[in-house]
Amino acid sequence: MQAVCVNEAGELGVKHVPRPEPKDGQILLRVAATALNRADLLQKKGLYPPPPGESEILGLEASGVIADIGPGVKGNWMLGSKVMALLGGGGYAEYVAVPEEHIMPVPSNLDLHQAAALPEAWLTAFQLLHFIAKVKANETVLIHAGASGVGTAAIQLVRLCRAIPVVTTGSPEKLTFAEQVGAAVGINYKEEDFSEKVLQFTQGKGADVILDCIGGSFWEKNICSLAMDGRWVLYGTLGGKTADGDLFGKLLRKRGQLLSSLLRNRSLEYKAELVRSFTEQVLPHFQSTDPSLRPVIDSMFNMEDVEMAHQHMEANKNIGKIIIKIGTF
Repeated sequence: MQAVCVNEAGELGVKHVPRPEPKDGQILLRVAATALNRADLLQKKGLYPPPPGESEILGLEASGVIADIGPGVKGNWMLGSKVMALLGGGGYAEYVAVPEEHIMPVPSNLDLHQAAALPEAWLTAFQLLHFIAKVKANETVLIHAGASGVGTAAIQLVRLCRAIPVVTTGSPEKLTFAEQVGAAVGINYKEEDFSEKVLQFTQGKGADVILDCIGGSFWEKNICSLAMDGRWVLYGTLGGKTADGDLFGKLLRKRGQLLSSLLRNRSLEYKAELVRSFTEQVLPHFQSTDPSLRPVIDSMFNMEDVEMAHQHMEANKNIGKIIIKIGTF
């Protein structure tokens, strides 16, 4: 099969590699599309290796059709069915083998390119909100990088559970889009102090939950934005891994909880439970109108143009997900 591989210089290129065979409990997916995640950029640079036993090929999500069913599969899966999958790696290839518990049916109103935008971003946002922060109705949720794949998913999921999404972004265009997706208020962190705006919007209370992929550079304003007994959920460090100052003292005075989570290195069982919960609680809403959920797609690139796709993400130009078209369907 063809797959996107990283050479010794850290450059991406399409090569022929062995096609995987489905092991016990696995399904072989013929891939239609995958989507970029910032973890891909880190792995390409050698900074985020895959967990033991996972494919060295990039790609944390994929959509396609079932090409083969391995021994021991228990579900009523059928060859040719359209599905999407959460992966530990391997999405940048024409075929990928996946545990059956990590596969979801594609909603009937989505095509396979749209479906590729769902698994990693939406499951990450769902996990952060419900498994980690345990968000409740009417709570205020501050979402950093509100126009990203995870951000646009989180806005819609916060609305779905009848909480209130507040977002930060870095441009007027991203701000406008986040508000169109459902943000109650958007804040351009490059032009305004987001902590002041959050306190103003909440009448001094602060945000009950913060979804933070920035880390170091935002820590002080995050604590200022946090409500008493609030939950600050860290899932990325795009703004640095260190914090200089009275972080613990200020957090303690708020009685705040600092939580953290990654998804890729979770156990297969944890991911299976996450996929099951999402499939039951969220997936039906992609086909309903109250409210209707939708993946946000920024752009699509052909497999041979994957390096351009990475450059587009590295330049922070995307609003929503960047899709890489793998197979022809």
